[in-house]
Amino acid sequence: MFFIAFQRRKNKLIFEKLKAEQRFEDEIFKSRIEIQEQALKNVSWELHDNIGQLLSTAVMQINILGTSIDKKTADGLQDIRSLVGDSLQEIRNLSKTLNHEVIENVGLEKSIRVELKRFKKLNFLTPTLTIKGEEEHIDPKDEIILYRIIQEFFSNTIKYAEASNLDVELEYTEEHLHIKIQDDGVGFDMNTVEASSGLLNMKSRAALLKAKYEYTSAPNKGVLLTLSYPIKN
Repeated sequence: MFFIAFQRRKNKLIFEKLKAEQRFEDEIFKSRIEIQEQALKNVSWELHDNIGQLLSTAVMQINILGTSIDKKTADGLQDIRSLVGDSLQEIRNLSKTLNHEVIENVGLEKSIRVELKRFKKLNFLTPTLTIKGEEEHIDPKDEIILYRIIQEFFSNTIKYAEASNLDVELEYTEEHLHIKIQDDGVGFDMNTVEASSGLLNMKSRAALLKAKYEYTSAPNKGVLLTLSYPIKN
């Protein structure tokens, strides 16, 4: 009886130690995320305030210049004005996707729509978004982490996939939000490609949310990401 009691006590201490280590790792990762979010927020401010202001000034100067030149030159100048104006709008849209406060305010679904609309406007690829089920409330902090996972996938698709299409599906059930994202790019052999920091970040963020995470790819088969996030009622 003494031995059994001792063994139980020992097992309990080991279990508590493991739980404490897991909590510590979670807190470390949460701190890293908070630091990253603050850095992204600062970049967002710089884009919106400084670069945005410079482009706004450029548009204003182009408008002033257009009143003092002949029509033919003014028509050519109008093309430049449109290009600078489009650049300004793109900077503003990009600024929104980097600022976690904006994501908290508009929500996960609308943030995804803004990003996909930006891709479509820039002719990167053809995106689609499918929503199934009734939208459920998600903790805003969790929404940000989910969005960063999705955004990392988008970034990889734009950089490496050479894809023509990007399909995003959100399916709400009473207990879970199922997210499926797939591109039709070149893909890669998962057995030979070393995991990048981006892939590790996605997996770590999913673990932090206790979300089921699966990332699969094969040469010439594109990439598929599936996430199953447990909705906390």
